[in-house]
Amino acid sequence: MTLLQQFSERIRTEWFHLTDFKHSDRPWQLPFAAALSSGLPLAVGAWFDHMQYGVLSSLGGLVFLYIANLPLAQRMVALMVCAFGMAASFGLAQMGSALHPLATPVVLTFLTLLVGMVARFYRLPPPGSFFFIMVASIGAYLPSDVELIPLRVGLVFMGSMVAVLVAFVYSLWMMPRLPAPEPAPAPQYDFQYVVYDSVLIAVFVGLALVVAELMGLRSAYWAPVSCIVIMQNVTMRAVWNKQVHRILGTAAGMVFTWVLLMLPMNAWTLCLTLTALSFVIESLVVRHYGLAVIFITPLTIMLAEAGANMQLPPELIIQARLIDIVVGSVIGMVGGIFLHNLSMRSWISRYVFRRPMPPSQLHQA
Repeated sequence: MTLLQQFSERIRTEWFHLTDFKHSDRPWQLPFAAALSSGLPLAVGAWFDHMQYGVLSSLGGLVFLYIANLPLAQRMVALMVCAFGMAASFGLAQMGSALHPLATPVVLTFLTLLVGMVARFYRLPPPGSFFFIMVASIGAYLPSDVELIPLRVGLVFMGSMVAVLVAFVYSLWMMPRLPAPEPAPAPQYDFQYVVYDSVLIAVFVGLALVVAELMGLRSAYWAPVSCIVIMQNVTMRAVWNKQVHRILGTAAGMVFTWVLLMLPMNAWTLCLTLTALSFVIESLVVRHYGLAVIFITPLTIMLAEAGANMQLPPELIIQARLIDIVVGSVIGMVGGIFLHNLSMRSWISRYVFRRPMPPSQLHQA
């Protein structure tokens, strides 16, 4: 095969991965319930003219996304544990940022390690540890006020309880109409999967935040989030695909975000906009990640900036978030190479962890 033919074949392969629109068996009620979990706290905040409170509670509503195909009792217990973990992650990040600005990278690195190990040990399905770290990152960069920490943590937890209630009603309605769920698998300890991967992801997430801080980026919450969303893929091909989708989707999403930020919005239009974005994202994310990112970008930016009371003009918000995403994605790509490269993985396991990889895992890697 000539060099030109190899190049053409590579282009066709990349185009296929870029445009592949996957089939989804998700019922439409699932994205609707997810949007309701985030939208109800926003509506309450708009009704009482405390939109910042509604935004914080809406972050807790993301717990609904951890609903799993389990028997009802196990499903609700898992969601309650996730609700506690979400509020705890947010609270620890808030306390770290209030303690000292230099404590923020340390706290977020520790949280990434802890949440990652717990999520992997109990085989938490996608999105895994992602939303715990995202909520913690946003919380770490809210205006620091020690006296407001209990209120903010309570608001996040209240939003999580709304999501648990919505999940309970959704489960009662949908479980008789769907295939019978299977019991949750027993936790399994696998050093490479639970410890090695979690430590490496935490190191690069912390590195992304440190680099963003050294660059003087304001509210660099999206750098660690971009890093972890790239690194938590299971293969290097998935890392590369997610990186390409994220770059192109973010570019289009930034334009869309700028348009939305330029529109005159009151509390109710902001509530409806964020709820609609949540519904579209949950409908698209399992079909095509790149298209979903177009809507994920404005949702996360508007949630974070609304929580901080929109202190910057739209142009500066877009510029700051774009730099954060580029920094985090590049470091996440480098971290993905360390995570999935066989020789690097074997060397780190042997000389850093003093634990050689089993032959079966060497073959699979």
